[in-house]
Parts: sequence; structure tokens; C-alpha cells
Amino acid sequence: MKVGMVDPREIEDKAGTLAGELVMLCFHARTTAHILHLQTKSYAEHKALGEFYDDIIPLADSFAETYQGEYGIITAYPTKYKAAGNGVALMEELSDWIEGNRYSVCDADDSHLQNIIDEMVALIRSTEYKLKFLK
Repeated sequence: MKVGMVDPREIEDKAGTLAGELVMLCFHARTTAHILHLQTKSYAEHKALGEFYDDIIPLADSFAETYQGEYGIITAYPTKYKAAGNGVALMEELSDWIEGNRYSVCDADDSHLQNIIDEMVALIRSTEYKLKFLK
């Protein structure tokens, strides 16, 4: 292998772990938010969750495509799914995972990927605010 070339197995290993988990968490959060959106009796909660589920998938898709352009195809997505009981818990769980893993998903100097993650966090925090304080 040439100097400076990355071993393709390393790309597959990195692409097949936490990046796939982040994308799948966003997909699951979208589904859970949609269910909660349909079940709520609060108009504010209904609107906040609707905005979240409309906006999270384009961010997850953008992250996945950008990541794959950098590191290769994401090959592993977790199959387990656990729905949160309410919107605030959903936002907190997603936020906690992202904040705890964002620099393991991709390097801190991958600013193009970190910016997309920042947009995810901004959407989560904005939704969390609406769920907590707008009734």
C-alpha cells in the first residue's frame, strides 16, 4: 500500500460503527416524534414534534452522505429500537448520545461533519425548549 493511503478495512470499520448508530438514532427519533405528535393533546407539542420530525431526516441524510464521501459507505446500522415515553425524554436521550459520542463518530477537525452534528443539536435544543416552555 502506498504511503498516505488508508487501509480500506479501516475505513469500513470506522464507517460501520458509531456513524451508523447516529444515523439510525435520528431515524428512530423521527418515528418516535411522529407517534408522539399524533398522540399529544397539546397544540404546541404537536407543532414542535412535527417540526422536529420534518427536519431531522434531512440532517441525518446529509450527515450520512457527507460521512460516506469522507470515509466510505456506512455498512452497519443497529437494529434495536427503543421508543422514548415523551418528547422531552426523546430530545434528552438523543442529545446525551450525541454529546457523549460526537468526537468518536468523527474527528473534531472534520468540521464539515461536526457542523451537521451541530445542526442536529440545535434542532434538538430548539425542540426541547418548545416542549418544555411553550404550552
